[in-house]
Amino acid sequence: MTTRAPRRDSVENRAGILDAARATLATDPRASIDVIARSAGLSRRTLYGHFDDREALIRELISVGAQRFNAIAESVTDTDSRIALARLAARLWQEAAHVQVAAALALDEAHVQHTADALAPLRRTVAALARRGQEDGSFRTDLPAPTLARLIEEVARTVVSRTDAHSAGAAGLAVRTLLSIAGLSWREADELLAAHPDIVESQEVSA
Repeated sequence: MTTRAPRRDSVENRAGILDAARATLATDPRASIDVIARSAGLSRRTLYGHFDDREALIRELISVGAQRFNAIAESVTDTDSRIALARLAARLWQEAAHVQVAAALALDEAHVQHTADALAPLRRTVAALARRGQEDGSFRTDLPAPTLARLIEEVARTVVSRTDAHSAGAAGLAVRTLLSIAGLSWREADELLAAHPDIVESQEVSA
């Protein structure tokens, strides 16, 4: 027995709900399911046909966002560990900056486990990068690689939730912060970014 593909209007409604939820939560993180439904131009009943409750909707937002973050992790192929970390940080910041409130919701305590599971591919990339950076002498070695990777994750979480995405130099601050945690001095970070200006400049322009 074959599974019937979702109707086109059903798929479009679901996508519209997710888009409306992102936009609505950006202005009111506590927006109710009714407000989100109205923003999507749908009835509450239609919304509940796609999501059981507000929590299910938020979890879906997290899962969809995680897919984008995981794809970004796969896109970074630099062999220099320092450049790879800087580029990864810049691209992740650009994505998070556009959906900062939704990203903050994904990182709050109520959703931390779901977020961690959804971001497993990205977390593996960070762990491998931390290990590689230590092995080639680019990153600090006073901490075990798993601890360094975890520290990078936690600092990135803080940067996303506490930094004003629209402030001047926000992307550069995010990148420099993670390079510092990895063990680079501020001078080394400046030299690296000066040698590769495209890493941060493209993110500042598009943020």
